Amino acid sequence: MTLDPMKQHADDENEIHDVAAFVDPARNVVTPVLQLSAELASQVVWAFARIVRASHASRAARSPDLDGIIRAQEFEEGDVYMLEKPFDGYASSRYLMDFYDVTERGICSRMHLHTGTRFVRMMTGPGTTIRVGSLSPFIVTDVKGVTPFMPEQFTDDLPDLPDGVQRTRYNLVVPENSFVDMQIPRGVSHQFNAIGPNAVIDSVHPEESIEVFRERMSGFRMMAQTIFLTEDRPDVSSCAGGDA
Repeated sequence: MTLDPMKQHADDENEIHDVAAFVDPARNVVTPVLQLSAELASQVVWAFARIVRASHASRAARSPDLDGIIRAQEFEEGDVYMLEKPFDGYASSRYLMDFYDVTERGICSRMHLHTGTRFVRMMTGPGTTIRVGSLSPFIVTDVKGVTPFMPEQFTDDLPDLPDGVQRTRYNLVVPENSFVDMQIPRGVSHQFNAIGPNAVIDSVHPEESIEVFRERMSGFRMMAQTIFLTEDRPDVSSCAGGDA
C-alpha cells in the first residue's frame, strides 16, 4: 500500500479530481446481511438516527474536545456523529450517519473517494431505499444458504460531466427494511443517496488517524478526508428511482 498522500491540499473540504482520468484502484465489495419486518427495521433505524440528531443538538458534540475532535459533523449524504474516536495506539473510528432524503432536498450527493478504507453498514426502514453508485462494478457476496437476497443492479451515465466526457456508473439498490454491508478500499469511487426518510449508516474508518497523518491534515474531518469527482451536486432525477 502506498504511503503517498492522495490530496493536493490536505484541509480542502471540496477538492475535486479529474473524473475523466480517474481509474478505481480496486472494487467495492457488497454483502447483503438481512431483511427485517417493517416495524423492526423502523425501530432500529430510528434508534440510530436519534443518536445523530441528539449530537447535532448538543453543544458539547459540536465543539472541539480535549483532542480537538468535533464529533457532530456534516457530509453531503447526511448528518454524522463520531460515535467512537481514534486514540494513541488505536487508529480506528466509528461514525453514524442520518441520511438526508434526496426527494426532499432535490439534489444528489456526488461521486467521491476517501483517503482511507471504509466499512459501512447501510440500514433502511419502511418506504426507503439507498442507491449506491461507483465507477467500477460491485463485487456482491453470495453464499448459498446464507445470503438472504441479491440487490438490484443496473448501469447508467454519470451525470453533470464536462463536455465530451462520458463515464459509466454502476448502481446497486439497498431495498427497504434491509441491512447491507460495503467494504470500500482506499481511493475507490462511491456515492450514496437515500430515497425516503428512513436510512442510516453505521461506518468504521479503520485507519482514520493514519489518514490524517498521511495526508498531513490539521484535524479529523470527514469532508477533508474526501475527494470529489464532480463539481456540482446533480438534480434529484439522477439518483432517485431505478433504471427507468
